[in-house]
Amino acid sequence: MLGLGASGESAARLLRTEGRSVTIFDERPSAERAAVLTSLGATVIAASAETAIPDDSDLCVLSPGVSSDHPWVRRVRERGIEVVPEFEFGWSRLHARVVAVTGTNGKSTAVKFAAELLQAAGLRVAIGGNYGVPVCRIALERSSPDWLVLELSSFQLEAARAFRAEVGILLNLAPNHLDRHGTMENYIAAKARLFARVGEGDHGLAPREWMTRMRETSSGRGAWHTFGSAVDDEYCWRAGGVWHLEREVMDLRGTYFDNPILGVNAAAVAGGLCAAGIPLGNAKAVAHTFKPLPHRMELVAEADGVRYVNDSKATTLTAVGAALKMAGGPTRLIAGGLLKETDLNGVKEMLALHARGVYLIGKAAKEMSASWSDVVLCRMSGTLEQAMVDASNDAQPGEIVLLSPGCASFDQFKNFEERGEIFRRTAVAMAGERVQ
Repeated sequence: MLGLGASGESAARLLRTEGRSVTIFDERPSAERAAVLTSLGATVIAASAETAIPDDSDLCVLSPGVSSDHPWVRRVRERGIEVVPEFEFGWSRLHARVVAVTGTNGKSTAVKFAAELLQAAGLRVAIGGNYGVPVCRIALERSSPDWLVLELSSFQLEAARAFRAEVGILLNLAPNHLDRHGTMENYIAAKARLFARVGEGDHGLAPREWMTRMRETSSGRGAWHTFGSAVDDEYCWRAGGVWHLEREVMDLRGTYFDNPILGVNAAAVAGGLCAAGIPLGNAKAVAHTFKPLPHRMELVAEADGVRYVNDSKATTLTAVGAALKMAGGPTRLIAGGLLKETDLNGVKEMLALHARGVYLIGKAAKEMSASWSDVVLCRMSGTLEQAMVDASNDAQPGEIVLLSPGCASFDQFKNFEERGEIFRRTAVAMAGERVQ
């Protein structure tokens, strides 16, 4: 077992229930997890890149935090030992049909919506992968779901080999995680692994602009479907609903999904479930009661006509553009942190159309200002708290103060959740001051 995060712990537990001898490598293993697994009979090694692989190893279960080109993985493969990502190992122990969602943005919301639609159809559902719990934990629970709904990242998919989803969905693609994958080509290839085992009777869904690339890269042989907002997409978002050819299959008017960004993702979910024969008669009721996940276009406060929206999960510039489009009004944007990409120009059109000002924080502030100042007023606020003061002071009734950083958080915060929670608390306090 390589890696002792939540996924690694779940995989090790599952292996021990099967009576397997387990040795876990991690560069900085959690003392608490190590103690628990040691008590279950596993061996935990605080390993370096040079640590020797045990001679009697016959299977390597890989945590998503360990790259496929890590020296450990290279040595394992050189010895002919099978390498299996944690989610695939857990899936191999389950007997459920699978909806699997990947993409750069919007995966968790799509997975949650798909799961709730399946539950509304009277089916037993388990959610796992990058959102939910590790798939090995689901296997440990022996709950026998009808459907497994998985969010799969490129980190998880890059090592996938035998995994097969009855419904595979690629929501979108934009540069991301290139620090790990090296090139956009490698990132695309990792995402395409979702479709590699798609076969007769299975369904693959992708935006029209990525369909051919996914088919050719993956060699998937199932039925393929497009979704989007163009009239010639098989599943098309328009006028508040999802249409399949000339028939409306999902009415989402007045719901959280009634906008061009989430509407297209809803079309992907609708297409996947329709193709699998799942009835969608309860879709509007499910959408009306849908509770968005924290830190994803989350309205956290409102006062004096100014709304404060927390989109801390937006760590790419594509996500920023989507957030500006979804905001639905003139916006005071807070952005910055650790950039994960090099091309800052793609979001400029959305900034020019929707942003009344950009308030920049973190290490990327100077680079963002240099790129964007010709289309929008940029202020070097430095910290999130100062950016919120600056944006709140400038905001007029009818405007939105939006945290959508377009960057990773690790220069100033532990994670995007901490960044979002600070925004939430500060916004509630500022909203109180505005109404006094």
